Amino acid sequence: MKIFAIRDDNNENKDLAYLIYYETEKKFYIELPYSVDEWEAPLILSSFIKRGQYTVNSYWSGIWVRQRIVPTDRQNIAQILKANKIREYDEYELLKLTSGRCEQDDYYLVQITSLPDEVLERFKYRIEDVIPISDTNLIVFFSDGNVKKCNLLDIFKNNPQFDAIAQNSAYFNKVDIEPGGYGIRWDDNLRIPDKELYECGEVIPLTADDFIAFASNRVITAAEAATILNCSRQYINELVKSNKLHPIKVSEKTTLLLKSEVLKRNWQ
Repeated sequence: MKIFAIRDDNNENKDLAYLIYYETEKKFYIELPYSVDEWEAPLILSSFIKRGQYTVNSYWSGIWVRQRIVPTDRQNIAQILKANKIREYDEYELLKLTSGRCEQDDYYLVQITSLPDEVLERFKYRIEDVIPISDTNLIVFFSDGNVKKCNLLDIFKNNPQFDAIAQNSAYFNKVDIEPGGYGIRWDDNLRIPDKELYECGEVIPLTADDFIAFASNRVITAAEAATILNCSRQYINELVKSNKLHPIKVSEKTTLLLKSEVLKRNWQ
């Protein structure tokens, strides 16, 4: 993770925003200080301040970045990249090349090592993990240690773009965490921010360690199941195919089962 303060030539000592870059995922996020008003902030970010939103999602953060770098369709882009020893088009490398400066305004970037406390406070909403459980329900693990059951039914009803997810459980189950834990997503256009989940969720009296303990002690492989039942791996596969055992996950190399269900085979 790389962190930059966004500053202005007219006020070089004031951080107007913070740009966070996640290198592996190649995603940008912008955090706005509470002390910055809409007239100081970069134009594209001022609308967030008006709405009382101080965390800018990756979509709009990416747009702000792309406004400040050479576009992909620039006629001589190959020569520009070669001249600056950049192997391929890379938004971060191009942004760093000019310290984020562009002709349209006086903003620029300064790399810093940490975020201020007021921004770090927001990280308590960041998502550590997410588990789809049924229909429109998720179990969400937050950075502050809270575990919440989140029913997304109202969110889906009020946002038609989620119709495809609400009507397809297989798609719903493919939910993923955004880089940095900023929210959940199904693709780059279908996302729900962390704070919205935090506010709609109901705390459940469990911790992440409880779930880890469950997975460690109660989820077993097909080979372990064969040992418990004193049978061959082939027989376990036959039980699965005949719907007498119900795997919780199947891949090319591994079948995972609930230990409790396997043990029940010994009781029959």
